Amino acid sequence: MPQTDTGRRRDPDRRARILGAAAELAARRGFHSVGMAEIGAQAGIVGSGIYRHFDSKIAVLVAVLDQGMDRLAVRAGEIVSQAPDDRSALSALVRDHVQVAITERDMLATYHREVHNLPEDDRRRLRRRQRHYLEDWVHVLAPLRPDLADGELRLTVQAAIGAVQSTLFFRSGLADDRLAALLDATAHRCLGVEPASEPTIT
Repeated sequence: MPQTDTGRRRDPDRRARILGAAAELAARRGFHSVGMAEIGAQAGIVGSGIYRHFDSKIAVLVAVLDQGMDRLAVRAGEIVSQAPDDRSALSALVRDHVQVAITERDMLATYHREVHNLPEDDRRRLRRRQRHYLEDWVHVLAPLRPDLADGELRLTVQAAIGAVQSTLFFRSGLADDRLAALLDATAHRCLGVEPASEPTIT
């Protein structure tokens, strides 16, 4: 039997490690102050190995932000399509965003700090996806807040999401479960909607 060339075998987790390392370093120091060698060292590979997956440093940043937007948008679509009613959908959107803000803090912080540094086409594309994500929230909030005009609905959603994302730039020292409960309650107050019971959306 021919021998397997294990030295040339592609590591399926390498790309994910690169993106995780880039997000962590960028959230801590800013992406432009981080070198490829540092990203590689953080990911457990040599810096030049990154170029097997990405053409440039900016391509790494684009991939980090795309991954973050994918995470939010895909789950939001699932929630809106599966929720039994608008209140359940809204609470599930809040709780999912809280989970991302706590468990994927580096990715979300990097998005907020670095999206303006992307090439124009990528920046516009991601901003468009971000608007679509916000529309999922507005769509389920509108029937629950018929007292609000269209612009008021959008401002209310932005306030709720901003409340959740306040944890990205402030280290409270709270345990994750307590932090999640406080962010959940605060976001629902911003929305002016009583939270639904814990959704069972899969």
